[in-house]
Amino acid sequence: MPKPHGGKLVNRVLEGQGKRRALEDAQTLKRVDVLDAVASDVENIAKGVFSPLEGFLNHEELEAVLHLMRLPSDLAWTMPVLLDVPNSKAKRIGEGEELALYHEGRPLALMQVEEKYSFEKDELAKHAFGTLDATHPGVAMVKDMGETFLGGRLDLIKEPEGPYTQYKLAPLETRVLFEEKGWKTVVGFQTRNPPHLGHEYVQKTALAFVDGVFINPVIGKKKTGDFKDEVILEAYNALMKNYYLKESVVMSILPFEMRYAGPREAIFHAIVRKNFGCTHFIVGRDHAGVGKFYGPYDAQKIFDDFPDLGISPLFFKSFFHCKRCGAVTNEKACPHGESEHINFSGTKIRGMLSEGRLPPKELMRPEVSEVISQYKNPFVD
Repeated sequence: MPKPHGGKLVNRVLEGQGKRRALEDAQTLKRVDVLDAVASDVENIAKGVFSPLEGFLNHEELEAVLHLMRLPSDLAWTMPVLLDVPNSKAKRIGEGEELALYHEGRPLALMQVEEKYSFEKDELAKHAFGTLDATHPGVAMVKDMGETFLGGRLDLIKEPEGPYTQYKLAPLETRVLFEEKGWKTVVGFQTRNPPHLGHEYVQKTALAFVDGVFINPVIGKKKTGDFKDEVILEAYNALMKNYYLKESVVMSILPFEMRYAGPREAIFHAIVRKNFGCTHFIVGRDHAGVGKFYGPYDAQKIFDDFPDLGISPLFFKSFFHCKRCGAVTNEKACPHGESEHINFSGTKIRGMLSEGRLPPKELMRPEVSEVISQYKNPFVD
């Protein structure tokens, strides 16, 4: 099992007396209310999912991440993790102060404000996403941020409440679970979609080389047209129940708002799965992409720049159902022409489901299709 990123699994979750004291302090400290996306980041920092981060990035760290894709320590890190506040709120906050972060009216965490700073939003968006096009959801997110950023360590008082706690495992727990299962090699699979046969194909192909697969769906705000969280989870439950050995698969959610940063986010996703205990990570076509902002295999090429990442990427390119072969296969194994191929198009599958049609068994398991069909609208509005 790999060491956590940076060598140590961060744990900034308060318990016992420390938690009770923090709850009392949160009633009197200056308060900053955060939305779901930031609350998820707080939880992921505190539980070690974002190791080695112990808090939100300061100015020096943000500069290094944007321009070098590394922290000042030279450790690989590609995505900004930031706490923004409007200037009107920032004026009342001083460096060195302790803040109480609240989520949905409840104390979430305490934060030591080590630095208060501003940063040019266009520079942030351009480097993080490679574009200033406002139709990119990540760029739109940056433009909506407050004008001031707060950097500093935090301590989690109580994790955000949510409907899927039964699916949630922290890195401390997954690492113990993998050891109990006797898994020495584990492949992580990032997803924000219900599984079609192509997903099953890459997971089971990877299982030929490793001991177990860790299915880690992203749960949180997504762009319009993406599948709803409950649809993704129930669809995977159906797949795992009917088509996987129980000893070979574990599913746990990742509370996280997708940034759709393509190559940069692919590296970030790999680091996260390394912290969970994965030795390998599946990177498919247009990983974490959106629209036509990134090339189809840019998210695979970027791994050449990170030989020190500490987790092995598994690259999958073109795969499809071949009518002549009668199976899911790929361009290296199938001798038949494109007229025999049924491609795994997410757009095509969503279109079928929107029209009330179930995808054919060559594209999606019937049990999975039936789960999705039970929802009047399985998509994010």
